[in-house]
Amino acid sequence: MRKIVIFMMILSVIFSCDRKDLLEEEIAQIEMEVQVDRFDVEFSKATPEDLPQLKSAYPFLFPSQYKDSVWIVKMKDTVQREIFEEVARVFPDFSEPTEELRSLFQHIKYYFPEFKEPRVITLTSEVEYKNRVIWADSLLLLSLDVYLGTDHRFYERLPQYQKKNFTAGQIVSDVASDYVVKRIPPDQDRSFLGAMIRAGKELYLKDLLIPFKNDASRIGYTVEEMDWTRANESEMWRYFVERSLLFSTDSRLKSRFIEPAPFSKFYLEIDNESPGGVGRFIGWRIVRAYMHNNNVSLQDMLKTSAEDIFNKSGYKPKK
Repeated sequence: MRKIVIFMMILSVIFSCDRKDLLEEEIAQIEMEVQVDRFDVEFSKATPEDLPQLKSAYPFLFPSQYKDSVWIVKMKDTVQREIFEEVARVFPDFSEPTEELRSLFQHIKYYFPEFKEPRVITLTSEVEYKNRVIWADSLLLLSLDVYLGTDHRFYERLPQYQKKNFTAGQIVSDVASDYVVKRIPPDQDRSFLGAMIRAGKELYLKDLLIPFKNDASRIGYTVEEMDWTRANESEMWRYFVERSLLFSTDSRLKSRFIEPAPFSKFYLEIDNESPGGVGRFIGWRIVRAYMHNNNVSLQDMLKTSAEDIFNKSGYKPKK
């Protein structure tokens, strides 16, 4: 009997892998053109005489309240020149991120057929990391000076938890994040569980949209942080349950366990070992369990309440 069970489990895994491979082959056949305009390169090479042409090609990047003299000064500014040089050094071309964006757009098109691919524009923003990705309707703006590498000198004064994802390989994950947050319907749930499940929905969407990235990249952890979180999943869950935190509406829980931070605040010795935002990981695991154990569509899941998802998930972390 035990051998039969093991055999059936192996077959299940094989069939599951086959279905995923067939799905990915189907998605890869979706026609998708990705237009990437290197505004950063064009501006870095431009002279004052080129300014009218640039303004015509990129009117949305030249607010009307600024006179031409502002942009001419920027062209000659030594700090700006250094930023342009570093971006050109790290991104002499944009082929690899472009291919990842193409795959992302294909996956979005598969799950959200109404999707229209945006015009992608790369630029610099004086390391304005909070707005490194701006997706506005038909435009996708990417600030490449925020992706020069974790240890780049431009980021020396920034804390490690912020700059750890300032790498070229994280661009597509950030773009996916900016897209998925807009796909989650608003709700009135203000509980800690609600915040975890919302984050879990976002990360589950990223499972589908960027399957070519690993879990660490999707959630924005290092490999070591991902390993720690997986190893301590049951202990974290027990902490939340034993302290009756799941249905608490204490807003401080979001800053302790959801929002980006150097570490999560259990107020225990393990704090310094933990990455920030572990509540997002728990929410992710709950949503994954819900989708595994229930025959529901993606669209239905996105509209389902946090409490229903939790109650029907069968979530039980392994010890």
